[in-house]
Amino acid sequence: MTDPVFLIDELPPVGPAVLDGPEGRHAALVRRLGPGETLLLADGAGGQASCVVVAAERDSLRLDVRSVEQVLRPTPTVTVVQALPKGDRGEAAVEMMTEAGVDVVVPWQASRSVTRWKEARGDKALARWRSTGREAAKQSRRLWLPEISDLASTADVLRVLGDVDLALILHEDADEPLAVTPLDRATGSVALVVGPEGGIAPDELNGFVAAGARPVRLGPTVLRTSTAGVAALAILNARTARWT
Repeated sequence: MTDPVFLIDELPPVGPAVLDGPEGRHAALVRRLGPGETLLLADGAGGQASCVVVAAERDSLRLDVRSVEQVLRPTPTVTVVQALPKGDRGEAAVEMMTEAGVDVVVPWQASRSVTRWKEARGDKALARWRSTGREAAKQSRRLWLPEISDLASTADVLRVLGDVDLALILHEDADEPLAVTPLDRATGSVALVVGPEGGIAPDELNGFVAAGARPVRLGPTVLRTSTAGVAALAILNARTARWT
């Protein structure tokens, strides 16, 4: 059984330590970890500390930190521009993409997005996406938390595409499958654009292509906007060093 991961702001040095606060309560009351059991502390930025439980208190654990190390972020980094899906499918998309290793998720208010993030509703939705990413990172034992950016306009997305080494647009009418797309430019960073249920509008698609992005397709069928991103991530992971 793999060691559970608990996220904290700053890793302790080797030696005695205490895990308290919300993570400590969860470890002691929910996970019911006891003396002799092992766990990992992570700071969400690649740092991890391997620990043994010395004693369990009511809402905290006393630990013996055995080792502390820094793990490099997988390369190339992958940013997914995710058009806002309907209902709670956005949270499902964030959860699956986090488990697959996405580095950055950019919520995109596409022109054909049915869902609209406005004022307090948008703030709450963004908070749910971020909470979902954090919990999915813990579940999948990720040492790097995904960044969930603020809501992006199409103009914002154009800037994202201009800042990466390789930009790809998932589009059902593209001639080239992602499975065979040349990835020689994917040396440091890749961006994937996932459109809404109604598809990417022609003016948006033309703008992305003009910015250097390349349309690709996943296969002969059309995936939901909430599942296309994770499918594309799996292909990229397998074709690059991210899963080696």
